[in-house]
Order: sequence, then structure tokens, then C-alpha cells
Amino acid sequence: MNSEQYGANSILNSPYSIRRALFPGSFDPFTIGHQSLVSRGLALADEIVIAIGINEQKQGFFPAEARAEAIHILYKDEPRVKVCTYNSLTVDFAHAVGADFILRGIRSVIDFEYEKNIADVNRSIAGIETVFLLAEPEYAHISSSVVRELLHFGKDVQMFIPPVIHEFLISK
Repeated sequence: MNSEQYGANSILNSPYSIRRALFPGSFDPFTIGHQSLVSRGLALADEIVIAIGINEQKQGFFPAEARAEAIHILYKDEPRVKVCTYNSLTVDFAHAVGADFILRGIRSVIDFEYEKNIADVNRSIAGIETVFLLAEPEYAHISSSVVRELLHFGKDVQMFIPPVIHEFLISK
């Protein structure tokens, strides 16, 4: 796999002006809740950059490059969705890829409090807005951490992640 295909430089090579959203997260793994947010976010933006944050202090359940490749496969037929990894401040990466706003999902009041504080800081230090989409009720209970816990104990998680992601990740 060519790691450049997931880099910021390939994202900026667009021949026309578009409205671009950055959808950052660990996506470890990418769930059907994430997939729902991307689908709904495409009504707000011409392009969504799914950006997998790399934190050297945390060991992911799946390697970041595997997550990026799996998500790329999921969206291979959707040219308006790009996938990349990054290891900088999210706002710096948002500027690097020319994002007009950051897209985030909210499942609960707890998520809102946490995300609101980050959005306020991002607006203060970088002038970038965050757009929140509420999770659809049928997905509000799904989180990557719950899916990881289920996987750790050998439980079937097919109902929580897109089939392409499930097939790709269990083959790794």
C-alpha cells in the first residue's frame, strides 16, 4: 500500500473549489454510527476527509494504516470521501487539507459537553467551526470502545460495523 494515497497532499489536488469537512477520530474500528455520520455529512459538504488521528501514546486495537485501508475500501466508490492519517493537532491538519469545518457526532449529553469544549478551543486558536450531527437513535449506543471490548472477549460485532470493515479487519 502506498502511504501517500492517504496523505494530506493528495487531498489538496482538487481542480475546483469545494466545501470540505474534516471528520477526525480514531475509528478503531469504524462503526455503522460513523458511516451514518459520513452519509449525512455529505449533504453538508462536497467532500469529507475521514482523518484517523495517530496518538503514539496509545496502542490501537487495529493499526492506523489498516483502519485507513479498510475505510478506503468501504468508500472506494464514493469519490467525495477521502481517507488519511495524521499525527498533529486536528485544527492544524484541518488547515493543511483545506477543511472548511470539522464534523463531529454527538450521541449523548456527555459527548456534547466534551465536544463543545474542544470546538470552543478549536474556534479560539484556529478560527475553524465544528458542525455537530446528532447520532440517529438506532446508533446512539454504538461506540468504537464498546466494539473493541466485545472483540476483546470474542463476541460477534457484525451488527455494529459495516460488512466491508468487518471482513477487512477480521482478515488482519
